[in-house]
Amino acid sequence: MASGSALIFDEEMSRYKLLWTDPACEIEVPERLTMSYEALKTHDVAQRCKQVPVRLATEQEILLAHSEEYLEAVKQTPKMSMEELMAFSKQYNDVYFHQNIYHCAKLALGATLQLVDSVMKREVRNGMALVRPPGHHSQRSAASGFCVFNNVAIAAHYAKKNYNLNRVLIVDWDVHHGQGIQYSFEEDPSVLYFSWHRYEHQAFWPNLPESDYTSVGKGKGSGFNMNLPWNKVGMTNSEYLAAFFHVLLPVAYEFDPELVLVSAGFDSAIGDPEGEMCARPEIFAHLTQLLMPLAAGKMCLVLEGGYNLTCLAQSVCQTVQTLLGDPAPRLSGLTVPCESALESIQNVRSAQSSYWNCFKHLEAHSGTSTKRPRLDEKNGEAKDPAPETSSKKTAQDIVWPEPLTRTPADSKTVVAPPPGVEISLPEGCQYLGEVSQSTTKAVQSLRDKHFQDIKDQNILQPLGNIISALDQMMYKEVCNGCVVVSDLNVSVCCAYQHTLMGLAERVLVVFIGDGDIPVKTDQGKVFLVQISTEEIEEKCLNTLSLCLSEGESFTAGFMQAVLGLILPLAYEFNPGLVLGIVGDSGAKAHLAPVWGHLTSLLQGLAEGRMLTLLQDYDKNLLEVTVSALSGAPVPPLGPLGAPKPEDVKMIEKQRQRLQKRWSVAQKSWGLLRCTVSDS
Repeated sequence: MASGSALIFDEEMSRYKLLWTDPACEIEVPERLTMSYEALKTHDVAQRCKQVPVRLATEQEILLAHSEEYLEAVKQTPKMSMEELMAFSKQYNDVYFHQNIYHCAKLALGATLQLVDSVMKREVRNGMALVRPPGHHSQRSAASGFCVFNNVAIAAHYAKKNYNLNRVLIVDWDVHHGQGIQYSFEEDPSVLYFSWHRYEHQAFWPNLPESDYTSVGKGKGSGFNMNLPWNKVGMTNSEYLAAFFHVLLPVAYEFDPELVLVSAGFDSAIGDPEGEMCARPEIFAHLTQLLMPLAAGKMCLVLEGGYNLTCLAQSVCQTVQTLLGDPAPRLSGLTVPCESALESIQNVRSAQSSYWNCFKHLEAHSGTSTKRPRLDEKNGEAKDPAPETSSKKTAQDIVWPEPLTRTPADSKTVVAPPPGVEISLPEGCQYLGEVSQSTTKAVQSLRDKHFQDIKDQNILQPLGNIISALDQMMYKEVCNGCVVVSDLNVSVCCAYQHTLMGLAERVLVVFIGDGDIPVKTDQGKVFLVQISTEEIEEKCLNTLSLCLSEGESFTAGFMQAVLGLILPLAYEFNPGLVLGIVGDSGAKAHLAPVWGHLTSLLQGLAEGRMLTLLQDYDKNLLEVTVSALSGAPVPPLGPLGAPKPEDVKMIEKQRQRLQKRWSVAQKSWGLLRCTVSDS
């Protein structure tokens, strides 16, 4: 099994710069690369990565996405004078050339392909290439937007060709639209391209009508191009998470990629003069975490934009630390996405509804009011909306708290199988070991108070493991743990009561199973999510109960509920601990794979603190749980079919119930919202 993360960097790629005055290009400086790498070294992140050497890309590799005429033209630039470079650069849009840029562009592409090779050969689990120049704007016969060769587009072509891949996902979280990638795969159903970008009704660069949500691909590629336009600045962590939960992840899971490529531009973060957005560097830890369960963990991130040097360096560190498996920081202050973002999310979902099962229940519509130009009041003529912008100087002057230090635990996961059972443990896992005297006393105290009549040692023995694992998590000796139990009610009561003694101020309980468990939610400190195959009575406000159909459609319904309901609720609830429980369920035959993915996705919460309790020994369920907790890959689910209509109806009913009841209570489940009408 592959382990570790690759980091690819070569200072040679910093050895070119703008040689003349050009306000459009002056922000693209060598320090973008060098300061990012120095930050990784300063925080002892680079030292923990596997260093992969850079190589030069070959001409045959460049020609995977570019024309021979364009390559020949770029090959002449090392011999040009400054005046000739200026004239050559003016042929293209917002780009500059230097005598060393052709060499650096071949290094950037070569580094990207080295990363793909390392991940696909399973020499590492994942990795990041710090490269310059960036690539996602460059087109078949044109440089554009600081980009010379399209690193990520070529990487997708290269992976398909060399590793016989049928499905590649490209996620572009740069604040600009990667039109070069879109053009390269518009008619290709083997590559799913998702881009969010500042758009402002076509008023923001590259000012293309095909950057809007209506561009969904062409011919056989229809539905495999997803553009989510931001029509105002100031988007926050909430808008970015809503885009992942309600647009990207449902389609990505249905697509089932074999490789994930990320055009990792950090001009979409706070303080950037280009993006003028307000998402904190920490959000990139979570976006990375949410993508990691896909493609059996095979993920390659490639640097694109990012022009506030402080925020760029912080965002790169957050991203690479998540690749290494460090617990993600908690996100507070998540709120309802702004109306403009909800309109864009609603429009994308509607435009894609005829292509993807996860959206087919939506009513098609022609677009919301943001798509239509305003009328000039005096003469009745159509007038484009004025972009909502602030000055670039203001964006750069924004101050935000430096991200808190993320410290990995000595061992990530502790495991307590039944006595006499041994499993193969992934890297970073260890068996729980002997229970201490203080833990034994704590068990006795709980037993005397809550279940003094129980004598069966098969029931009582796991309680010490539960308390020991929780205490190690509290003292940050481990991140998470898994305990196999025989009596679910007694074990849950033990975990629940011990947690409320000060381990966490809020606890998210996720229970997969039929029947009831002894968890009280009426105090507001606990939120209970239950998924079963039997009808469940709603107990109070802090519960979400889902009854899903058994059979082949269970996986599709389960993941639709996870992405559209459970994750938005969980992130907004912001627990200090996650308690994951699997009991008896009519869907147990289909449960292990989806439970593994849910466990992986929940790792972004509570700084990774999650205790899982599994009723009785099930080898497959135990192994997939331990893999997910440790950060090891979980098995892909395969391309998802359509969930049953009754499951979709039930999920939407629960969304409306929670929104309505929390609105009455003057609280907000804002991340549940995915349409303007919801707000």
